[in-house]
Amino acid sequence: MKTSHLMLAIAGAAALLLFPVAVDNAYYIHLLETIAIYAILIFGLDIVVGYTGQVSLGHAGLFGIGAYTAGVLVFKLGAPVLLTLVAAIGVTAVFGAILALPALRVTGPYLAMVTLAFGTIVQILINEMSFLTEGPMGIKLDKPVLLGHKLDERGYYWLVAVLLLLSLVVVHRILRSHLGRAFEALRGSPVASDCMGVSVYRYKVYAFVISAGFAGLAGSLYAFSEQYISPNTYNFELTVLFLLAVIMGGRKSRIGSMLGAAVIVQLPKLLDDVVMFRWVAVALALAVFATAAFAIRRRRATPLQMAIPVVGSVALAVLAFCLDTMTDWRLSIFGAIMLFVVYYLQDGIVGFVRSAFNMKRPGLQSDASVGESVASAAAVVTASQAGGGQLLQARGVLMQFGGLKALNNVDLDIQRGTIHGLIGPNGSGKSTMMNVLTGIYVPTAGALSFAGRSLVGRSSSDIALSGIARTFQNVQLFGEMTALQNVQVGLHHTFDSNLLDVALHTPRYRRERDAAVRRGMGLLAFVGLAEFANEEARNLPYGKQRLLEIARALALDPQLLLLDEPAAGLTAPDIKELIAIIRKIRGHGVTVILIEHHMDVVMSMCDTVSVLDFGQKIAEGLPAQVQADEKVIEAYLGGQEAGAQPELRTA
Repeated sequence: MKTSHLMLAIAGAAALLLFPVAVDNAYYIHLLETIAIYAILIFGLDIVVGYTGQVSLGHAGLFGIGAYTAGVLVFKLGAPVLLTLVAAIGVTAVFGAILALPALRVTGPYLAMVTLAFGTIVQILINEMSFLTEGPMGIKLDKPVLLGHKLDERGYYWLVAVLLLLSLVVVHRILRSHLGRAFEALRGSPVASDCMGVSVYRYKVYAFVISAGFAGLAGSLYAFSEQYISPNTYNFELTVLFLLAVIMGGRKSRIGSMLGAAVIVQLPKLLDDVVMFRWVAVALALAVFATAAFAIRRRRATPLQMAIPVVGSVALAVLAFCLDTMTDWRLSIFGAIMLFVVYYLQDGIVGFVRSAFNMKRPGLQSDASVGESVASAAAVVTASQAGGGQLLQARGVLMQFGGLKALNNVDLDIQRGTIHGLIGPNGSGKSTMMNVLTGIYVPTAGALSFAGRSLVGRSSSDIALSGIARTFQNVQLFGEMTALQNVQVGLHHTFDSNLLDVALHTPRYRRERDAAVRRGMGLLAFVGLAEFANEEARNLPYGKQRLLEIARALALDPQLLLLDEPAAGLTAPDIKELIAIIRKIRGHGVTVILIEHHMDVVMSMCDTVSVLDFGQKIAEGLPAQVQADEKVIEAYLGGQEAGAQPELRTA
């Protein structure tokens, strides 16, 4: 962490802890306490929404489970506060797992509906299970006793503040670790995540359970803070507020989570006081105008890009002075603000400020600074040659989509340590074969074996971890992550550290983290991208993105590397560089299957070439033999005149 960032963090923590000393007003102390509690929940919700890209409408229900776990333990058993908080986290995490295991098999609106139904069911059960929850009457609580001392409002504030800071540190460490990279990769490209050995389903569930734990902690703290809990508190409106807090503050930002929590706590109260609303609206308009002016002056944004935020904030200020009372307009203004943020500030307030001031997201510059990188040659693990001979075998592979046979009785034999070309016209089934080999498609019929073990029916992540890595015909990088972080996703399999190791930064985790950085830098150097380590993948030139995919695939320590049209769209110098890299890869004993339309690339490198046409293998052999085969020429050129001997160069 930079010294300036560390000093700001210390100053912020000090201000938070000293607030009750400076402000001796129970109302304001309780208000900041509520914001802190909501921020803890939103830290967790951001993992699900901001990082994995899932929409959860069930966090109000999880919040309620945490609150009632605390309420029941104290009301029925008189449990101490620390035991109560731990129990609330555990119970809510279990309910989160119960929800996630079936719910995360669906996506999009279906997931939103399932989680919404869960929240509704929780509210109904809390209301009906009066033998446990006291039903509609609710549960009354006193401020807890900690270490023999009954906490007053100020003392309880300090407990919440300490837990907020601990939650902030834990969440920050999780999201900066291999777990956080796995979560972020799920949003960037689920298919690529699976093919990097990161199980999409497993890590979605993992993220949801962690998020539920934070919701449980927040709920239990809320129960003690309000000293009364009832079923009506944990309703659909609260769920929407939590989700909007993530969006308004800015996803993938802990500052955004705290800012979003402050907004959803303050905004309803603000809309009840027209005078205060006027002052805040004017201050907001001035802040937005100043930010926009700075961004335009520094050429960070165009006037057109900044026009809507400026006009919208000014219009809100003008409207505030046109109203005599907020009673009839409260909900309309609240809804308009929400729509404005969702439509025009999709990266939230924090994202708007970062964009205006051209600020990089924290963490994008620091990963490459740990020690020296591994030498580029040593970064690529030499593939095992044990067993010799055949590495992969396909027999009678059929891949049928309805009446279309994308692959029809295809046989392949891939020898260990070779470069095997797989060519054919567009639509011949080449990429389908890649998808079958990596578990994206399950073949309709046929047998596939790799290193003596069947591939049929295995998940993409399992196949990847067994030694098969791939690139994609259409680049599948994690665009919001840096080049180094993309490669580190491929190195996910090198981590044995668990959640506790990450949270406590144990020596084992720090050792694995530093080794992954050094190895990642070595892999980037291997493909000539070391200087782009801290550049977001989406900002790299197309040719560099192709090379980054290869570096990420090599991070899996593959026995077999599948390259799907790696030269597509590259310039002649880029192709020359690519050929040199592929030859270096083979020099490390890695077997390569190469799909390519550039015939000069295929013919100059491949030991064996197989040709597909309309899903069937029509030829196989040495490059020169295949190049002269009449069936191959006809497949590419659609027939020829007698005596002509065309040379295949491109397709």
